[in-house]
Amino acid sequence: MPNLEHPAYPAADLLHLEGLVPCRESQVSTLLSIFGERQHFSFPSIFIYGHTSSGKTYVMKTLLTTLQLPHVFVNCVEYFTSRLLLEEILIQLQSCSPGAEQTSPVHCDTLNDFVRLFKQAVTSQELQDQTLYIVLDRAEQLREMEANILPAFLRLQELTDRNVTVILLSEIVWELFRPNMGCFEPFTMYFPDYSIGHLQKILSQNHPPEYSADFYAAYINILLGVFYMVCRDLKELRHLAALNFAKYCEPVVRGEANERDTRKLWKNIEPHLKKAMQTVYLREISSSQWERLQHDGGEPGQLKGLSAHTHVELPYYSKFLLIAAYLASYNPVRTDKRFFLKHHGKIRKTNFMKKHEKTSNHLLGPKPFPLDRLLAILYSIVDNRVAPTANIFSQIILQTDSRQH
Repeated sequence: MPNLEHPAYPAADLLHLEGLVPCRESQVSTLLSIFGERQHFSFPSIFIYGHTSSGKTYVMKTLLTTLQLPHVFVNCVEYFTSRLLLEEILIQLQSCSPGAEQTSPVHCDTLNDFVRLFKQAVTSQELQDQTLYIVLDRAEQLREMEANILPAFLRLQELTDRNVTVILLSEIVWELFRPNMGCFEPFTMYFPDYSIGHLQKILSQNHPPEYSADFYAAYINILLGVFYMVCRDLKELRHLAALNFAKYCEPVVRGEANERDTRKLWKNIEPHLKKAMQTVYLREISSSQWERLQHDGGEPGQLKGLSAHTHVELPYYSKFLLIAAYLASYNPVRTDKRFFLKHHGKIRKTNFMKKHEKTSNHLLGPKPFPLDRLLAILYSIVDNRVAPTANIFSQIILQTDSRQH
């Protein structure tokens, strides 16, 4: 029995959609309920959030394309200014109109111009009779634009008096979006991370036709058993699965084992998966180089021109967090204003020093400091604006755990 049912859409399209979005049927069903029928006014704005590789972008693109709903899809990282963003929406909107053969350049300098041009673009009978969806991927970039951009998108249906729904996709929660002066509250929806069972089901669908589905499912089960604790990124796991499958099949190809001899297959692939553990996310060598290494039985560091593991860069914010922690632990609190504020006012010179401050702070060792002070120093030493995301706090936790051990 199909999980997706809606009277406004053909059952064949819903069945096809269900096969394209495995393990996301619940989220798609909720979205279809919110969308309603094509001609009905939907919710003015929807905010969808979740960690990276949780299927937000893929599900929205697949849903809108499969059901042939008129939509505009814009990545806010690629169009990083308000002018570029508004113009790209209007350009894509031209292709949504029936009979549009080519798009013409659009000039849109202000939000008032955008509302006026948007009303003119949505004049065809086909667009007036159904909901138009504007999807803004990586929507956290909107916070870097003018203060009126985000509130305007949240109330675009009201401003234009048109049947339009704006969908924001982000990796951070809505509470970090909400402006201080308040705004229209969107409908919020969370995409949870894929569980190990979901990853098993999704990755097993990509099995090569020359091998049985059970054989490839057993391989995926072994792969997840090794990598799941260190990597839950679906894209990275799919890359690792494709990269190491040939080595897993070698005993079967040579006739040394059959597809059900999992013990021999595991003993053959185990050392190569351990080598692959060293290069998760790093991409220090290409896929062709990795396959050549597996064939020759070499180590990653044997390739010329590669740094291997003699030099591994820390993540961008981890470096600044370490610097901020060092500054907070060795500098007194009273010096923060002088060191980290541009306009700190006049500093009164004094020769008075406490007895214990005459000794170098480096000889006394690091001092404890509160988390708020660490973050305040971090914000002051990083050039661009830093959002207090889960990524930042997870790196703080990892660094704290590494120091304790």
